[in-house]
Amino acid sequence: MTMTSMTSLHGPYARNGRYVGYFPPVAYPYAPPVPAHPWDAAAAYRQAVRRREQPLTFVLVHGSWADAGFWNGVAAELRRQGHTVYAPEYPGHGADFANTAATHAMMSQAIADDIETLDLRNVVLVGHSFGGTIVQKAAELVPERLKRIVFIDAFVLKDGGSLSDELPPEAVALFTQLMEASGNNAIMLPFPFFRDAFVNLASLETARQLYAGIKPEPAGPLFEKLDLKKFYSLTTPKSYVYLTVDNVLPQGLGYGWHPHMSSRLGQFRLIKGYGDHMTQFKTEPKKIADLLYMAGRD
Repeated sequence: MTMTSMTSLHGPYARNGRYVGYFPPVAYPYAPPVPAHPWDAAAAYRQAVRRREQPLTFVLVHGSWADAGFWNGVAAELRRQGHTVYAPEYPGHGADFANTAATHAMMSQAIADDIETLDLRNVVLVGHSFGGTIVQKAAELVPERLKRIVFIDAFVLKDGGSLSDELPPEAVALFTQLMEASGNNAIMLPFPFFRDAFVNLASLETARQLYAGIKPEPAGPLFEKLDLKKFYSLTTPKSYVYLTVDNVLPQGLGYGWHPHMSSRLGQFRLIKGYGDHMTQFKTEPKKIADLLYMAGRD
């Protein structure tokens, strides 16, 4: 590679970080000023990139067998990039996990209430997994406050449908059996199922660490039928982030995340990334944050 082509790709620095000369700003409109020390180049460039990014307000809604802490790493990365981030909790989860009588309406109302209480506007409302159904109903309650609705490997239910309608019969039978055996209308995932379906890309050690953090899930909302006529009348822009190795739902045969769920959104922006259902949220939060930014920006 010539000196000119090398600088055109990497500004005044070669791929290995070696300083190779500075060229006029007009040729490199986005290059940061040359730092005092060459080893500061990468940090200076990242700061310049962040200044170019569109600052967004995210509200992140977790799914089943999780709590608001599920988003900690992703939220921290988004904040480092200059975005405003909230990860609210909802009934039946977090400190309220013993409330197995929590209903879907209670959960979605809690998210809408938080958005209104904080007086948030131009919100990028993000739902993961079961959180997609919460986002669908919360969006009906505060549509004027939303900029875009983002689903990341999330359920997008049909009008009048339930989450259980989207599961294969074997999974419905398993969940029903676990619910009945619990004695308190809750479902706790067996580790072998969690390991193969939810964290299939994780090491065994990481899978065990993630499993240690989950709590029994209130079963009722998984079987509730939802009236979603208003959701499907909304004109709010929508995006779907598809993690391509997610094994929670069978791929094809009338199941799966994309295109089975995503196609229900009408016009939507599709963003793809390599990941399973939960692992990368913990091990690669920057990757997930970058995908959410691409999904949420103008």
